[in-house]
Amino acid sequence: MRTLWSSFACISILIISVGNAVARSKNSKMPAQHIKLHYMPPSPPSRAVMMAAKVLGIDLELVLTNLMEGAHLTPEFLKMNPQHTIPTMDDNGFILWESRAILGYLVNAYGRDDTLYPKNPRLRALVDQRLYFDAGTLFSRYMTLYRPMLFEGAQMDETHAAKLNEAISWLNTMLEGRAFVAGDNLTIADISIIVTFTNLEAFDYDFSQYENVSKWFQRTKKALEPYGYNDIDVAGAQILANFLKN
Repeated sequence: MRTLWSSFACISILIISVGNAVARSKNSKMPAQHIKLHYMPPSPPSRAVMMAAKVLGIDLELVLTNLMEGAHLTPEFLKMNPQHTIPTMDDNGFILWESRAILGYLVNAYGRDDTLYPKNPRLRALVDQRLYFDAGTLFSRYMTLYRPMLFEGAQMDETHAAKLNEAISWLNTMLEGRAFVAGDNLTIADISIIVTFTNLEAFDYDFSQYENVSKWFQRTKKALEPYGYNDIDVAGAQILANFLKN
């Protein structure tokens, strides 16, 4: 655990340095103060929020929250977030957790336009559907498979792997004729979903049989490269991969 936490700390310093180097947007909608984000570097939902903030040009004050030492169970944290989960956002006293809700809030509050989260009811509904699919099916099945492997040293359960593959096959169908998961441009649904596939790639999980997903993954990685994909998402996934191997 000490070695793992040392890796967390090193990566967090790198991420904070990268985050602080991003110039504050001239958009008048930008927050008056830096938004605090309680997070851990390997946390997939934390990584999604951090990348989305970079796309939007929002500076985050990253607050490292050591789950291994119970930092999320202190009275102060529980008062802020009784579910004691990360990421947890504090925007000048407005507290919000659940990464997909944070993603939507950031675009609604500070987006230059609605490209990442369309205001058109039908387009937004499609993004919402993908987010719900991610939360309730894809990421859920990923966690069912990998949580025992990461934290209990269990072997891969082929039944759970088959259920994850089923979810990936559904996403593959959703991507038919689309460049991104909800249409022709990047949205918060892509940012939320890609962190799972970055983990799978780091874990050497083969999803190459799903052609649409594989092409989308490469396309989305390229789109997010200017916004910390390697420093945030890949680096965080590698911490988990090292943990899994050890």
